[in-house]
Amino acid sequence: MRKILWPFSVPYDGVTRVRNYLFEKGIFEQKSYDFPVIGIGNLSVGGTGKTPMTEYVLHLLKEEYHLATLSRGYGRSTKGFLPVTPEDHASEVGDEPLQFAIKFEQVAVAVCEDRQTGIAKLMQQTPKPEVVVLDDVFQHRKVQPGYLIMLTAYNDLFYKDLVLPAGNLRESRQGASRAHCIVVTKCPSSLGEREMQAIQMKIGAYSNASVYFSSIGYGEIQGNPAFTDYSTLRNKKITVVTGIAKPEPFFDFLKGKNLNFEALRFKDHHNFTPKELQALDQHEVILTTEKDYMRLNGKLHKATLLYVPIEMQFLKETERFNNDLLNFVKQHVPKE
Repeated sequence: MRKILWPFSVPYDGVTRVRNYLFEKGIFEQKSYDFPVIGIGNLSVGGTGKTPMTEYVLHLLKEEYHLATLSRGYGRSTKGFLPVTPEDHASEVGDEPLQFAIKFEQVAVAVCEDRQTGIAKLMQQTPKPEVVVLDDVFQHRKVQPGYLIMLTAYNDLFYKDLVLPAGNLRESRQGASRAHCIVVTKCPSSLGEREMQAIQMKIGAYSNASVYFSSIGYGEIQGNPAFTDYSTLRNKKITVVTGIAKPEPFFDFLKGKNLNFEALRFKDHHNFTPKELQALDQHEVILTTEKDYMRLNGKLHKATLLYVPIEMQFLKETERFNNDLLNFVKQHVPKE
């Protein structure tokens, strides 16, 4: 199939290369800022773990700085700039921004398709943000982050991939050269030093950025106090509902907890129709991801709705990653 689609990748690759060239030469305008702007993104289409990475950065900085995070709000029914509050609905602001607003009450969360406009609006708020974190920004080049974190999933490494539609890359592998650091996400916790070095070497052919390795950690069940441990679900009829790009690691984790379940897979950021919600409500227990929970919460009346939170965990050099990011922020936040 890739061989069949490869001819269509050539013009797509050409267009993205020309676009990047025009930004690099200053023909297309890029805006940079005199305060810290941290960008998080990837070369691939979905499934690299941008949400847990964004949450990791927010956790790292939230005690010392006034933070704001800006997303496009993928799949929302609204347009333009919108502040996001915990009382909003995922259909209006997007599932990931709503998740950030619920988990980080002290962080200003907003959505806007135009990142320059969004940042300008955020800087008018009180208190004014000292640091802005941009979610999914790698190809949105009208804003130039001061620190750009690129993610690439262990099972779908960018240097093995091809440009759309033959592969999953939104632009050529050379785009990795713009990153200040590259995080290989969703690694097995048993990943050995020799394999890490081999991956670093291959990434080094495209980027001089520091390379880190991380895995996904799953938390305890949330959503209903009657179910706080996986053992409480073993005699229940469980339906696992996912609307994320690559749910296989989630399924594997649940199987590792000795859970038997039916899996219902929907596309990434899927907005559930009334008919689909009615059908889901006939199930005994719906177990889902935290992001999907944002779109299902309050819409099921009979089924027990539960979710599993996740977090990103570095396999090594956590302190080095933290210090690099903190040093960047400290250099750009005015001292009192």
